[in-house]
Amino acid sequence: MATFIIGLAILFVGGALYGKFCENVFGPDDRETPAYAKQDGVDYVPLKTWKNSLINLLNIAGTGPILGPIQGILFGPIAFLAIPIGNVIGGSMHDYFSGMICTRDGGTQMPDMIKNYTNKGVYVLYDVFMCILLLLVGAVFIYTPGDILSTQVLGFSGSATAVSTWVIYSFIFVYYLIATVFPIDKIIGRVYPIFGIILVLSAVGIFIAIFAKGYPLTNVWDAWNTVGGTVAVTAADGTAGVMNTTGFDFATYFSAGHFIPLFFLTVACGILSGFHSTQTALVSRTMESEKNGKMCFYNMMIVEGFIAMCWAAGTMGMINLGADAGGVSILADSNKFLQLSSEAQAMKDGVLQAGYFTSETGAFYHQIAATSVVGVICKNAMGPVLGMVGLIGVIVLPITSGDTALRALRLTLADSLHLKQDNNGKRMGLAIPVFVLVYLILIWAKMDANGFNTLWRYFAWANQMISLFALACIAAYLAIHGKKQFMWIPLIPAAFYAFCTCAYFIHNPAQTTGTSLMSWNAAYAVAAVFTIVYLVVVVLNANKKAAAANTASANA
Repeated sequence: MATFIIGLAILFVGGALYGKFCENVFGPDDRETPAYAKQDGVDYVPLKTWKNSLINLLNIAGTGPILGPIQGILFGPIAFLAIPIGNVIGGSMHDYFSGMICTRDGGTQMPDMIKNYTNKGVYVLYDVFMCILLLLVGAVFIYTPGDILSTQVLGFSGSATAVSTWVIYSFIFVYYLIATVFPIDKIIGRVYPIFGIILVLSAVGIFIAIFAKGYPLTNVWDAWNTVGGTVAVTAADGTAGVMNTTGFDFATYFSAGHFIPLFFLTVACGILSGFHSTQTALVSRTMESEKNGKMCFYNMMIVEGFIAMCWAAGTMGMINLGADAGGVSILADSNKFLQLSSEAQAMKDGVLQAGYFTSETGAFYHQIAATSVVGVICKNAMGPVLGMVGLIGVIVLPITSGDTALRALRLTLADSLHLKQDNNGKRMGLAIPVFVLVYLILIWAKMDANGFNTLWRYFAWANQMISLFALACIAAYLAIHGKKQFMWIPLIPAAFYAFCTCAYFIHNPAQTTGTSLMSWNAAYAVAAVFTIVYLVVVVLNANKKAAAANTASANA
């Protein structure tokens, strides 16, 4: 418990201090913002600080700060320190400078920011990565809310062969298609804040339950093996296994799991997310004053860090409680989550159903994904009624991020391919091929036994690769404006994530279990070289841009 509290102190106190430092480095002033200078009643509209803050939180917070920590906490209590430290010096800083630079430059969007502060070649590369990321975001944000709705709200199995699964996916899919072509968000935009509040209150509910119910949380100085006992279980196909009745061997998972880089790509949202820069750029067009940037950009990422911390703690609490006490248990050989089930659910016509286990004690358990752990935590922490409300918020929020991502993908492709989008027919003509590809990815992710894990890994990798472009631009911006002494602010997280993304990908480009291109030690060596090259290129680009700006200023 103490480590969790220390982590929250780092997040909020460190965020307040480092956020103020970042604000002083950027230097917001009273100049007219794009919301007033370019006011058009559509994209450029002055909005109150609280509204901009909530909109930005809605845009950046999908299932990332929930599902990432649920999986990442298996690395142990070190997560309670890694999340806040990374958030304060990485993610929040990244979001603040990205949003503020776009604001200062007249409300430019990220592609233009990349073009302005790097070069055409980097801009093209960024476009490719951005399209890949947005495509994966669309697929992930159909899969995850669809599974939560199916299994935790409607009570369906959520299996790949269930008709209900594909009906639910299709409803979300159709909404995305409509929202990508038509401005439906302007119609339902008024209800978005309600679900944003629900998302935050869900995290607060878990936070309160951690203390009120005394969830057992492991500290970094405690023994990391919290297994309280084991029991033999048998799967539907007859495979024998061992289930931890309570707890988990966090120490072994940490030692074998390659904390760097795997943790920092698993828990992308909550620490640092490249996707956020595309969303803060949107808010740059509606800010009344540059001085509101710290609240809208930096502090909202701190809030996302708090959400991630609460879900990480809630998951650890459920693991240490065990399935028999209303939490979850872990299959010792595969690290899969198990939830207590009933005989009526597990047995059909006297046959144990796929995905279910029976134990030597006669109890039944259901193997669940991280998406279903969400429901276990909500209901245990907040009860059946408030827990269901929290679940609905968790379902709606990724949908509101997914429609934005796919609309951005359509617009990015239109700009890159020089395709006019001046009527619904042309919009639909571009949207349909994109959505066919999204649905094919969705089918593969659901039908393949390891599909979602692979999809999530590529999503996480592409997400962090995007951040390298934004961090390079921040370094160039600081150099251009005579603040080279502060280039270390973006370069430290840039170096770390350059290393992580390269090692993560080069070790296993296919991102499938049991395969690898090279050993981890070899991957670390390649990543070290890549990081050095990346930093040299970033610094040279920053110096070149600064020199060009000085020359232009002298000739003006």
